[in-house]
Amino acid sequence: MRLPWRWLPWKFVIRRLARAHGVLDPLSLVSQIFKLAQPSEVAAPMELVRGWVVFHARGLLNTRAIQSNLDWIWPYWVQRQFDPGDTSFLPRAFSITHVNLTHRNWTAVGLPDCVLYPIVDPRGLVTPFFDGWSLDGWVFDDTDQWLLPPKAKQATQNLVYDDRAMAVETLVENAGMSLRSTVDVILENNDPVCRLRYLIRTDRRARFALALRPCNPEGVSIVRSVSMSSDKKKWSVNDVSCIRFDTAPSRHLTSTYQQGDVYRRLLYGKEQRKAVCKAGLASAAAVYDVKPGVPKEVEVRISLLDEPELGAAFPTRRRSPDWSEALRKACKLDVPDQRIRFLFDAAVRSIILHAPLEIYPGPYTYKRFWFRDAVMILNAMISLGLHDRCERTLEFFPERQNHAGFFHSQEGEWDSNGQVMWIFRRFCDAADRPCRPEWLKSLIEAARWIKRKRTSAAGDHLHAGLLPAGFSAEHLGNNDYYYWDDFWSVAGLRETAVLCDRRGDYSSARALRAEAVHLMRCIEKSLERSRSLRNCDALPASPYRRMDAGAVGSIVAGYPLQLLSPQDSRLKNTVEFLMKECFFQGAFFQDMVHSGINAYLSLHCAQVLLRAGDPRSLEILTKTAELASPTGQWPEAIHPRTLGGCMGDGQHIWAAAEWIMMLKHLFVREEGEGLVLLQGIPAEWTLPGQTCEIGPVYTDFGPLTIRLQAESRALKVSWEPGGHLRQPTMDFRPPGWESVRVTDPDTRELTFSR
Repeated sequence: MRLPWRWLPWKFVIRRLARAHGVLDPLSLVSQIFKLAQPSEVAAPMELVRGWVVFHARGLLNTRAIQSNLDWIWPYWVQRQFDPGDTSFLPRAFSITHVNLTHRNWTAVGLPDCVLYPIVDPRGLVTPFFDGWSLDGWVFDDTDQWLLPPKAKQATQNLVYDDRAMAVETLVENAGMSLRSTVDVILENNDPVCRLRYLIRTDRRARFALALRPCNPEGVSIVRSVSMSSDKKKWSVNDVSCIRFDTAPSRHLTSTYQQGDVYRRLLYGKEQRKAVCKAGLASAAAVYDVKPGVPKEVEVRISLLDEPELGAAFPTRRRSPDWSEALRKACKLDVPDQRIRFLFDAAVRSIILHAPLEIYPGPYTYKRFWFRDAVMILNAMISLGLHDRCERTLEFFPERQNHAGFFHSQEGEWDSNGQVMWIFRRFCDAADRPCRPEWLKSLIEAARWIKRKRTSAAGDHLHAGLLPAGFSAEHLGNNDYYYWDDFWSVAGLRETAVLCDRRGDYSSARALRAEAVHLMRCIEKSLERSRSLRNCDALPASPYRRMDAGAVGSIVAGYPLQLLSPQDSRLKNTVEFLMKECFFQGAFFQDMVHSGINAYLSLHCAQVLLRAGDPRSLEILTKTAELASPTGQWPEAIHPRTLGGCMGDGQHIWAAAEWIMMLKHLFVREEGEGLVLLQGIPAEWTLPGQTCEIGPVYTDFGPLTIRLQAESRALKVSWEPGGHLRQPTMDFRPPGWESVRVTDPDTRELTFSR
């Protein structure tokens, strides 16, 4: 007879083993950790645990490989993070794993509707395949003078784009040598190909080495074998990946872990065609001669379908990718500030690139699906007019709903149902498309899940009637009864009630509204009962928390959900607290988990200020623009000293989405049953001779194109509604000018005079 596993005395065995080896009892330690959080059904989402394990497994490999081999040419983040004279330096004494915590910055290149994203780091290191090896370019001469981009303190990097293409260009210079790299993705025979173009200039005889690196922006990446073809025009890596050269190199060298980095063999090493490394750290270099004063061009191409596993895991596209077609209907912005305009254009392209079918919050670390990020990104896509792209993504949402009605991203996070319900209404209004019956059925099931999931409203405990304690938005702290979840649920219930009304399902609409009212009353009662814990009238993260950085999640009641009025004292007090206690050098610093400056959460604060007519919203906008990388990207969290990424993906698409929404709301935002226009535009955009235009930008009432023409003592504003604009009340509030309300649907122009 076999005993059930639960009958075995596991706790006793583990504790005896711990005592026998003189270590802390792990069960007691875990138990104590759990006491720091509210009891919940899920201690931490398994999806997140798996991610942590993979991340730190790489970090453990980095620990073994990097610090014992600092004579290698490691990626830019390693060069800086391991340099004791650099502000990025991190001591390693008790760190079990070595991970990139100071320069998590990279930029993806690619094509619309293609899910294969090569990434480029701040010094031009190219990682063609997901989590794979990389390629780097070096220049050197016979006198041992080197141009090594990872070691360069300065570089110029740009995102180069038009309506047909997008590329990352990096320029590094040193001692009479310059190296310019341009990386993009093109089509060859309708297959995506990563193209690298190098332009080398020197004032003396030199050489250029294209180096195969067993690493990437996260650290070590395994290269077990590398070989050069007999005609010296093809590299094979790990027997599968093929790199094609436009011209054959003059020399080819390889090295293994035992021999050291190929960098050490470039000056005097012998020609080698192949290397096999048991340690998985093979490196290689294709070397080209460079004549003084004569520019040298080298081009290589890598088919992104060369990796069989990646090709099978990620079907590339549903149609031929085309930037001009993807951008054709997208909203355009023209403002006097070219930096602002560039960041808008970059954000639009980043969103399109990361929404091939599912939506990814990033090209690398976060190349996976979460409802939370997808909904915030979809919100921007809807405003941009990318409705076909949005609809094909929304089609797959019901497939991710389980039998209980839960839109499952991660266990222990209860915000997704409200978010999905809210975004469907937003899409149907802005795109002027009906809610399909199958969508509405799914949303009603989601509403029933919320009703069943809520805790009992009976009793006097602080969380009565709220959703259970959970992990929530990950960066809010330990498991707790987060208002973030509840506010989203109220909004989702309200919006689904509207969709039910439109379909004639009035009984469901009444039930949904009643549920939303009841949940909102429970939130209000919870806030009032817990007020003594924080001694202020504000919105904490949960009823069991004092005011802290996690309160940033609760301002969702102001933006984007508008559950509270712009002048609600609790909302305003919360932002005031955050700006006083949690801002660092003009932007929101999230102490919990992220331990960095957050562009997208800073912009959430700015949106609340904008609704209240507070001009400090523009100060946050300006600071956020300053924090963007040269290629127009924001990592999820930004190191306060290095200003490089310190958490999450190095190109965070939620941040790009919030940038788009902030710029939209400078010109036009929904408020109640009407629109507020021009309330947020900077005063300098209305100086004589300046012009601005945005459109078509999609609101809940339909699309608008808005134009401004500033004259010496007047400001002319004109607008063109789209074909399905439902005429709302329009309040024009340009800063420094008298406000005007327009109710006549035939009016298309206003002139403001001093």
